[in-house]
Amino acid sequence: MTTHSPALFPQRFAGRTVLITGAGTGMGKAAALRFGREGANVVLAGRRAAELDAVAATIENDGGRALAIPTDVTDADAVRRLVERSVATFGTLHMAWNNAGMLGALQPIVDMEPEDFDAVMATNFRGAALCVKYELRAMLAAGVAGAIVNTSSWTAQGAMPGTSAYAASKGALDAMMRAVAMEVGSRNIRVNNVSPGVIATPMSEAALGDERAMRPFLSHTPLRRIGQPEDIADVVLWLLSDNARFVTGQSLLVDGGFTLGGLRPWLNELVAEHA
Repeated sequence: MTTHSPALFPQRFAGRTVLITGAGTGMGKAAALRFGREGANVVLAGRRAAELDAVAATIENDGGRALAIPTDVTDADAVRRLVERSVATFGTLHMAWNNAGMLGALQPIVDMEPEDFDAVMATNFRGAALCVKYELRAMLAAGVAGAIVNTSSWTAQGAMPGTSAYAASKGALDAMMRAVAMEVGSRNIRVNNVSPGVIATPMSEAALGDERAMRPFLSHTPLRRIGQPEDIADVVLWLLSDNARFVTGQSLLVDGGFTLGGLRPWLNELVAEHA
């Protein structure tokens, strides 16, 4: 049964297909639901099939079209099959949000095991790079005016103790995005990153879930709240829409102003809170 009439939402993505990794929860889920309501064919990718199936069912119950494909983005063959199946099902891939990621353990680099560092880099950087590679192949073959967004982080532009692997993976992703944007701009394909601040997602809540841990973030955020998945989803929809048709090669910081005042006072408070 349809719970949302398409007439209630702008159909700016009608007839277009979007692929979203990390689509089972949090920001990816929020964007998938919005894309479905605005007319897109939505391909949902992630590790946990049950979560993907639940999101797909919601989109279809709302009158949209969705396809759930469990995928490990660190596996090149799996990513290739993901894109191939998306194209086989819906005809053309127009948009993608490479949102799959992991935080990893918050620990100083001197205590980090090499395999822990590698796991973060494999998911956050290599996984996104593989997705971009195969998404671009599909877009270039179809000759479409495509758009890709990757999920970076405020930590790529600032600093937080214990996040050396995570911050490095996101900084690498920003650098790659700028190079790729130059490679495919002449083919009318745009590539950007979104860099969320602290957002209320399962990943951030697992690391910073208690109220005491959140206090320094709130006190140094001008908008005085933690971001919600929909705050990021709305920005991603804009970046992938024709409204952002002249935007490419950018990492758009969406953090409620958290990084505006500099991070040193916040770092001092964070250390004091956990002393």
